[in-house]
Amino acid sequence: MSWKVIHRWLGLTVGTLAVVLGITGSVLAIDPVQQAWQAPVAPGDLPVAMLVERVTRSVPGVEEIRRLPSGAIAVFSFAGDQPQASYVDPADGKVLGAWQPSALPRWVKNLHRSLLLGDAGRWGAAGIALAMALLCVSALVLLLRRMGGWQRLAARVRGSLAQRIHVVTGRVVLAVLCLTSLTALTMSASTLGLVALDTRTEPEVLSVVTGKPDLPGAQLATLQSLAVQDLRKLNFPGATDPEDTWKVATAQGQGWIDRYSGQMLAWQDATLAQRVYDWAVVLHTGEAAWPWAVVLGLVGASVLLFWLSGVVIWWQARRLAPHITGNTPLAQADVLIFVASEGGSTWGFAQKLQDALSQGGHRVHTSALENFQTTATTRQVFVLAATYGEGQAPAHASHALEHIAKLNVSAVPVTVLGFGDRQFPAFCAFAEALDRTLRARGWPALLPLECIHQQSGQQFARWGIALAQALNEPLVLEHVPRLPPTAVLTLIARQDYPGVTGQPTAILRFAWPSQGLVTRLRGHGLARFAAGDLVGIVPPGSAVPRYYSLASGWEDGFLEICVRQMPGGLCSMHLLGLQVGDSITAFIRTNPGFSLPRTRRPVLLIGAGTGVAPLVGFIRRNDRRSPMHLYFGGRDPARDFFFGAEIQRWLGEGRLATLQTVFSRVPDGGGYVQDALRRDAEHLRGWVVQGAIVRVCGSRAMAQGVAEALDAVLEPLQLSVAALKAKERYAEDIF
Repeated sequence: MSWKVIHRWLGLTVGTLAVVLGITGSVLAIDPVQQAWQAPVAPGDLPVAMLVERVTRSVPGVEEIRRLPSGAIAVFSFAGDQPQASYVDPADGKVLGAWQPSALPRWVKNLHRSLLLGDAGRWGAAGIALAMALLCVSALVLLLRRMGGWQRLAARVRGSLAQRIHVVTGRVVLAVLCLTSLTALTMSASTLGLVALDTRTEPEVLSVVTGKPDLPGAQLATLQSLAVQDLRKLNFPGATDPEDTWKVATAQGQGWIDRYSGQMLAWQDATLAQRVYDWAVVLHTGEAAWPWAVVLGLVGASVLLFWLSGVVIWWQARRLAPHITGNTPLAQADVLIFVASEGGSTWGFAQKLQDALSQGGHRVHTSALENFQTTATTRQVFVLAATYGEGQAPAHASHALEHIAKLNVSAVPVTVLGFGDRQFPAFCAFAEALDRTLRARGWPALLPLECIHQQSGQQFARWGIALAQALNEPLVLEHVPRLPPTAVLTLIARQDYPGVTGQPTAILRFAWPSQGLVTRLRGHGLARFAAGDLVGIVPPGSAVPRYYSLASGWEDGFLEICVRQMPGGLCSMHLLGLQVGDSITAFIRTNPGFSLPRTRRPVLLIGAGTGVAPLVGFIRRNDRRSPMHLYFGGRDPARDFFFGAEIQRWLGEGRLATLQTVFSRVPDGGGYVQDALRRDAEHLRGWVVQGAIVRVCGSRAMAQGVAEALDAVLEPLQLSVAALKAKERYAEDIF
């Protein structure tokens, strides 16, 4: 059973009860804070003997002095036949008021400790604590896998809002939750009688009656050398029993003092079990450390957030769970499809491939990659492999490479199709490793490795065209991943550019529609979006969404994109035909790997054509005036200098530090952006040395040219684009 399965089912089964314990624990954390504010704390270096002198002067009939976990001093005495418990001021021993045990409702404590079920409930609470400890361990394993190891534990979190809440909160409070689970188990072991704190009996010690008067407590040498900060409890000898002794309890143990001579008659060190238990109480309840109690209260409340976000994540994964229909039995199939998918979305592409091949007369069997094999009837094998985290295999396929390496090689072609996100440094790394393993072992391929970026339906369709040609049979692959709920966008402004070579372009600005928290938690909606995120638009007559990079964020109050007419482009024609007041439906797909973190370091923005859109979105929100440097490439400044007026204004406002423009279709235009980068090599190296962050947006060819130019520029620094990507300082948005 994988750690992911353990984590999921423990969270779903005991999660509700864990929420109860978390919330009640958060309520109980109020107690130490309240105690800390009720009475002054005794100075830690105050001798106990001096405290005894002050108390006995002010309070007659004292029987016990107790230092509470908060540091306050409580005195127990009798006034006639009436027992009294009072707070006293350690500075002078005067009574401050009555001391009362915790005023928190007893049922809250019973609910937290035993679920209101008595001894059986205590066993249940202990079981939940054990489950929580295992949840914490599994969470740590999954967190390290997701983030790519300890070194990347603090890296930016990607995913839906629910996933980000779950992971970010986990990074903050996971250690404390694990600690509270372990301390709860420690305390439960004692409460349930599984561990005895001290099996010793108290020694038989009596004061030796000498006929002399008692020594005043202030004159006892043991109490003179004992600091109040080490005191737990001091019991006075009974006035009517001449053989009774002083009894002092500290964290180190307990001792009995002769009332006449002041000699220590006996001492018992605290057992190891008692010391461990005492520490467990402090760490679990916050007693003796009210700031820690505040932390515990916040962490306890976070359990509800964990559970809610976890349930949302589980529901999202359940919606994407594989449901392959029309599967031919393995022994009868001539085409096999094997899938490796962490979240489940890759199975949708496998279903579409299976349906298309089946319509062509093939008998197709689809299964998970860990079941990889061929049979006597197999003629083609396809592997659809997603990459998880920083280049890892999906959990269920973690041992697939070793399994494949042990199989006998056949002449059956095995074609690999990778799925990933280019913003990760290890884009499609698992698919690449799988393809290398297959080729090294001698498996042939019908098509070379192809990698799909962010579940692109367009790329999948293009791969389908290549596959149809290779198979020499008709085949259409038009897969539409499950689309999130859409919102209505109304066009409120447009700015048109003639463009060149018959490609008119427009900047389209839509009214911003806000949506509720529930929709956002599901990872959908438009209530929060940032420049560099993608807006998905499904044009009329097609089921496949087209994605456009956003030139604005939700804080701007509008949604803005830059659209160029593409030859035969169904969506671009639709968008460019809109008039002010027209509406479309759209959804947001976050692009966190391309987003720009808040930073004072230099930022290099490199874009060509409509690729400048997300870059101007970054500049627009540069309220802190961080040093941003824009390299913009176009063809003709009179026809496609997109956002030109705004860029010039931002340059004057200081939102943009420097601007370099090049235009390839006019005399002395400067060529392409990579040419400008080479000319500006010294400045670029200086900014990179200062820790510059680089964002590149444009066509694939442009991005490749930029990467080659920067590699040459950075070579004297012994740096490269790959090195910057590995440090999350370089990201591309390629179309």
